[in-house]
Amino acid sequence: MATVDFDLKFTYVLADWEGSAHDALILANSLEREDGLKVPTGKFFLVDAGYAVRPGFLPPYHGMRYHLKENGRGNHPQNAKELFNLRHSSLRTMVERAFAAYKNHWKFVYNKPFHGYKTQVKVVLACAILHNWVLQYGEDEYFPPEETWDPEPNDEDHNDIVHDNISWAHKRDKFANQMWANRGLANI
Repeated sequence: MATVDFDLKFTYVLADWEGSAHDALILANSLEREDGLKVPTGKFFLVDAGYAVRPGFLPPYHGMRYHLKENGRGNHPQNAKELFNLRHSSLRTMVERAFAAYKNHWKFVYNKPFHGYKTQVKVVLACAILHNWVLQYGEDEYFPPEETWDPEPNDEDHNDIVHDNISWAHKRDKFANQMWANRGLANI
C-alpha cells in the first residue's frame, strides 16, 4: 500500500504484506502501527473502490460511471455522484503515473525474487526513496509528462465506526453536491 502526493512522490509505503491481502486489512494495519499512515488534520485520502468510506478516506461511489473514457465525447456526468467519480478518477491518475514510473524504473522488483522476504521489503522501500529522489533532483525518462499520460484502464461492526463512516459518506456527498452546483466553473 502506498500514498502519493500531487508531485508523484510516495509519502507512505507499506511493503510487508502479501499481494493477496485485502485492502481494508492492510489499511487498518497501517493506521494501527506506531510508524503508520497518518491522515493530516483537515485532509483526506482518495482511495480506490477496494476501500470503504471511513474517516479520512474517500472512495468513489459504487455503481456510478467512474473512468474518464466513460465520460468522454459529450457523455457528461448526469448527477453529483458521477461528477465526483469523474474528478476522483482524474486525481487518481497521479497515483497511476507514480506507479508507472516506479515500475518502469525498477523493473527488477517485478522479477522472481532471489532475496529473502525481509530484504525484498527493504528493496521496495529503497526504490520508493530513490523514486522520490529522482523526482526532486532531476527529470527522468521514466516519468511521463502529465500532458502525454494515458492511464491504463482499471487497474466494521462498532457503532462509533459506523457513525464515522456515515459522516464521511455525508462529507463525500457534500463534496459531490458542491462540485455539481459549481460544474460550469471548472474544466473537468
